[in-house]
Amino acid sequence: MSSAERYRESGVDLDAADLTKRRIASAVASTRTELSKGVVGGFGGMVSLPAGLVDPLLVMSTDGIGTKVLVAIQASRNDTVGEDLVNHCVNDVLVHGASALAFQDYIAGNDIGEQVTTDLVAGIARGCKAHAMVLTGGETAQLPDLYQSGHYDLAGTIIGVVSEQQAIHGDRIAPGDQLVAYASSGLHTNGYTLARRVLLEEMRLELDAPFPESGDTVAEQLLRIHRSYAAVISPLLGKINGLAHITGGGIEGNLSRVLPEGCGAIIDRASWEVPNVFRVLEEGGLIVSSEMFRVFNMGVGMIAVATAAVVPELVSSAAPGDAWVVGEVVSGEGVSIA
Repeated sequence: MSSAERYRESGVDLDAADLTKRRIASAVASTRTELSKGVVGGFGGMVSLPAGLVDPLLVMSTDGIGTKVLVAIQASRNDTVGEDLVNHCVNDVLVHGASALAFQDYIAGNDIGEQVTTDLVAGIARGCKAHAMVLTGGETAQLPDLYQSGHYDLAGTIIGVVSEQQAIHGDRIAPGDQLVAYASSGLHTNGYTLARRVLLEEMRLELDAPFPESGDTVAEQLLRIHRSYAAVISPLLGKINGLAHITGGGIEGNLSRVLPEGCGAIIDRASWEVPNVFRVLEEGGLIVSSEMFRVFNMGVGMIAVATAAVVPELVSSAAPGDAWVVGEVVSGEGVSIA
């Protein structure tokens, strides 16, 4: 028995891995921009800094999409979670005023097959192209001793860039500033461990079943793509004092990260109607409201902090109903939802 056969017997098929790499190479190459350097398939990815930036800062973030991948695996729909990952990471550097420059992915699993890997990378590439960002490479690891057969995990690292003078640190936030909320598309990429337990175990819904009070199936509702706010917010970054991406930890946990010392915030709970998906989870899982607001985004995917004079422009720049005044900055500490 050859060494390759012994490795395949142990759960790692090098020939299949090579074929997969060749299949995804075209998706990676399709994201190349004028800033791309080097060749596809090298040991590292290369990208130039955009010209004209004064004192450029690199803004980096690494994240994953948690147990949302289990929904994708169970539904046999793996072509959207890669886009989830990219959009999540884009939002994370956007809050610092940075534009997306380059992305690297990490796919680890066991016997997930060429088509699943191809679908994952296609989604990542689609997300990168939507932001004129190059996918400079990544890693696809076969780890049979760590993952169940057919299971995988998905993570990525983004590099953004911003001039130091234009970077957003939250230090300009002051009492009297207004908070503008931007609507989420659903759960985004957080709270899926609880959401799956409530919907699939406690409510005993199948993924292809109708989602309560919705025209979607359960799978369609759970696999809605995490929104990117780059297109609507980027043109207005110079007028914004702070941004908070509402992910794990909810509104309170994430907004508090950008408020400077001496500043608190009051959120007007009556300023928006919580989307149906969260109401179903709250009622179906008998979850108290305070926990819902800690685990889920509750329909708010991003919050911008700006002076009152700028607020009308922020709201009007979004699609009707997609942005609204959700509260204000006050003297004090902490975030309260009233």
